[in-house]
Amino acid sequence: MKITCISGSPNAGGNNEKIIDLICGMLKERGFETAKILLSDMNVQPCTDCGACKKEKVCPIEDDMAEVSRLLETSDGFIVSSPVFFGSVSAQLKALFDRTILLRRNGFLLKGKVGGAVAIGGSRNGGQEFTIQAIHSWMHIHGMIVVGDMSHFGGIAVKPVESDEAGSKTIRDTVNMVCDTLERFK
Repeated sequence: MKITCISGSPNAGGNNEKIIDLICGMLKERGFETAKILLSDMNVQPCTDCGACKKEKVCPIEDDMAEVSRLLETSDGFIVSSPVFFGSVSAQLKALFDRTILLRRNGFLLKGKVGGAVAIGGSRNGGQEFTIQAIHSWMHIHGMIVVGDMSHFGGIAVKPVESDEAGSKTIRDTVNMVCDTLERFK
């Protein structure tokens, strides 16, 4: 089974990418195949609501979204990480979310996949829950199975993530819930 990890941060090598590396290591230890989508390395333009994807399974915007869509379609689950930008997901992650309308309009291609969310803020109560809620909303709109960290919404960390023990535990718990849920379907 494959789990794709998405870093919604525009900052290469930052907290979100460090978390994605940690998560991918955990997933491999549990025997899962992994893939990464690092928005710091990709060009994903915002949706223009042109309507082309209502007629055919293609988006006319020429960027990296075709590769992202292929990875999403071929994955069994996702863990999405975003920095908190003004109480929500980054603009780059929101662009990716909006562009997945093509997958929804062409047969709900993410339906039934398992997803978990991680948010990293500048303080313990820095908007992480709102950011996770936005990620969960995207997952629900696609008909995904959404899991948390066994007691709350998901992984909630404070930067710098290397020194956030409490946040690291919620991230590990979220990863394990995604894995445990997928393993139930074997």
